Amino acid sequence: MAIFKRMSLKQGNTSRTNAAQLTLRQSIYPLCLVTVLFFLWGFSYGLLDTLNKHFQVVLGINRARSAGLQAAYFGAYPLASLGHANWILRHYGFKAVFIWGLCLYGVGALVAWPCILHRSFGGFCAAIFIIGNGLGSLETAANPYITICGPPRYSELRINISQAFNGVGTVIAPVLGSYVFFKNTGTNEQSLTNVQWVYLAIACFVFVLAVVFYFSPIPEITDADMAFQADETHAGTDIRPFWQQYRLFHAAFAQFCYTGAQVAIAGYFINYATETRPNTSAALGAQLLAGAQGAFALGRFTGVGIMKFVKPRMVFLCYLTLCIVFIAPSITQRGNVGVAMLFVTLFFESICFPTIVALGMRGLGKYSKRGSGFIVGGVCGGAVVPPILGAVADMHNSTAVAMSVPLAFFIAAWSYSLCVNFVPSYRIPVDKIGEAKIGIENVDKNDEESGGVMRGEPEKGTIEHVESRIPAVRENHS
Repeated sequence: MAIFKRMSLKQGNTSRTNAAQLTLRQSIYPLCLVTVLFFLWGFSYGLLDTLNKHFQVVLGINRARSAGLQAAYFGAYPLASLGHANWILRHYGFKAVFIWGLCLYGVGALVAWPCILHRSFGGFCAAIFIIGNGLGSLETAANPYITICGPPRYSELRINISQAFNGVGTVIAPVLGSYVFFKNTGTNEQSLTNVQWVYLAIACFVFVLAVVFYFSPIPEITDADMAFQADETHAGTDIRPFWQQYRLFHAAFAQFCYTGAQVAIAGYFINYATETRPNTSAALGAQLLAGAQGAFALGRFTGVGIMKFVKPRMVFLCYLTLCIVFIAPSITQRGNVGVAMLFVTLFFESICFPTIVALGMRGLGKYSKRGSGFIVGGVCGGAVVPPILGAVADMHNSTAVAMSVPLAFFIAAWSYSLCVNFVPSYRIPVDKIGEAKIGIENVDKNDEESGGVMRGEPEKGTIEHVESRIPAVRENHS
């Protein structure tokens, strides 16, 4: 009984722990454990893109209706990130949300089994909706956790490294699809049977992982910890009410537009390849999608390397601009040229999602957990844009022409990258957190010797102390 008592999931939010000052070494284990989650939903997302085309073939549905998979999956995200998962996060903490999300993911995978067996597209969409709730819960906790667990100045690097394993999952799923789902032209019953065994294996794995999370001693990060970070760097904007955090809501809007465009391109990549490239079967299209997702994963690792030397906000602006530049030719080009344009577009998409999360959360302080729900909720763009692309493709009988839809949403998301680079009220808080010395090992050691502010006195460890210093923060802002 003692071990279960020690593993209690109930956490307070007003007391500061040492989690706000974790060094790189101290944060390695929790970051590695949470990174496993990124692979899981990368695999699930890649599987969904492959099944989109598969169900068109096997069940005889059109492109617009097949987008119901994306609508069910990403439509669940705001329900989780702004609803049940965010409530659990604010009242119980990160670990509780990790376990909750994994359990929902496992239940959804089990529900998918009989739906696939009976060839029920509507039932499978319902199962995907449950899985989306689980993954939305995991993203609500995992993205901010990776961002704030460790030295603040490396937040973009951490989240992009973790998200790179998301990219690895999106590569493996289409490869699996090309050799399993589309085997023998993808119309036989055996292919559906193979899909159901994949979902059963997923369910078993995530339930085991939930148990691992329960017994793992990962540090909990409270609102007071985040308020302390923002206060010490004088980068906090949490002196204003939550509804005046306009930087956060702009980031959420950008996430909505960007994610919608990314999901639409990946969801209809196989359609694009089979329509525009001669002699391309659905199986070959899935293999090309795996290659494009490989470019996506490579872009993440490359972006992390560049961010070591260039400010993340500048890398973000460059990558998103190049997404616009390269998606445009795919509308008019055909064959290998058009497919190559999508490959390059996916390469430059790579760092955009996690960098929007990291930049959007910088300086939120005590609003970090609540704010993360809005940014992750922007993922519901993946439920809106693919059906629009599918409808346009059916209208013009051309997926290539419909690529103008993600182009328009990329341009809308571009507004945030411009603001975070050129508008001082956006840029200054981002840069101050990026220059913070909290969690840097040699700084911590010097601070211990000199009795500096990094470690602080016990009475400073509450959110009330941070709020008492608001006049100083306000004077600094003015």
